[in-house]
Amino acid sequence: MKIGVPKEIKTHEYRVGLIPHAVAELCRDGHSVVIERGAGVGAGFVDGEYESVGAELVDSAEAVFEAADLIVKVKEPQPSERALLNERHTLFTYLHLAPDLTQTTDLLASGAMCIAYETVTDRAGRLPLLAPMSEVAGRLSVQAGAHCLERAQGGRGVLLSGVAGVERGHVLILGGGVVGQQALRMALGLEAQVTVIDINLDSLRTIDQRFAGRVNTRYSTQAAIAELVQGADLVIGSVLIPGAAAPKLVSEEMISTMMPGSVIVDVAIDQGGCFATSRPTTHAEPTFLHDDVVHYCVANMPGAVPRTSSLALNQATLPFVKRLAAGPKAALMNDPHLRAGLATKSGYLTSEHVAEAHSLDWQPAEKVLN
Repeated sequence: MKIGVPKEIKTHEYRVGLIPHAVAELCRDGHSVVIERGAGVGAGFVDGEYESVGAELVDSAEAVFEAADLIVKVKEPQPSERALLNERHTLFTYLHLAPDLTQTTDLLASGAMCIAYETVTDRAGRLPLLAPMSEVAGRLSVQAGAHCLERAQGGRGVLLSGVAGVERGHVLILGGGVVGQQALRMALGLEAQVTVIDINLDSLRTIDQRFAGRVNTRYSTQAAIAELVQGADLVIGSVLIPGAAAPKLVSEEMISTMMPGSVIVDVAIDQGGCFATSRPTTHAEPTFLHDDVVHYCVANMPGAVPRTSSLALNQATLPFVKRLAAGPKAALMNDPHLRAGLATKSGYLTSEHVAEAHSLDWQPAEKVLN
């Protein structure tokens, strides 16, 4: 099969769908790989590295889409890329369709087979292709939040660690999943006061036992969230419903009770965000103020550290890319975990969560593939 990797064009997105080591593996398997020139440069992989392992370099995204049947990306296809898709293509990337009706309708109109990294599962019911970027985003959330708390960035001028005789900053983490746990590690490393709130008591017990009382845990209710956000310097939203829009846990009224200059980091923004006042931002303009609260809502946070992110993502995606390269339909039919990632095929929507978000019809993946 011919596999194509275009250069990412989302604002300040420097990750790359396939790194040279992954290309080498695919070429050894007998596949052809077409790379847009400069696709890996932002992540530290120069064109010569791709050529040396057998990739063909082309000058444009149009050339990639024209030559390749399987397109491997990182972020959701932008409008100009969606216009290049047709029914012979298989697209493998992050999609996050639940909050994005325009992208959903464009992908359906293209007829392409589109598979979303974020809903591929494993035998334990986890999300193996979302996990690496969740780890990165979770760790970055505290780093970004601490920076935003600086007065020059619009924050209230709080150092999370405090100093001798001065209280440490308060970090509230909404959700104890992969993102939340990584944020927790970073916040504790900065010696902040940390509270994690979740509806999963098992997760809260695990956190309590693992950190031996160093972390406050609370069961999630609207009353508990309303109470806790008022005293938090930094609130990190990390809730996830796989494939669906994120629940709005923090209302606009709650935001209005927060201290001026406090910060929220909405890691769930690529699924619509879990704060009522959130809207997507970019690395070029990462923050905005609402009710004097700094909002950091960058929809591609891991793009800030593209080398680490590309390496982490590729080690998770490569086994699935190899299966798809051997035959997309057979791979999906034979692997229920990969099939869980199928979002569209031949103009049919195959994600119930996306259908519910946009009031669209859908068909089970098994029916569409037959």
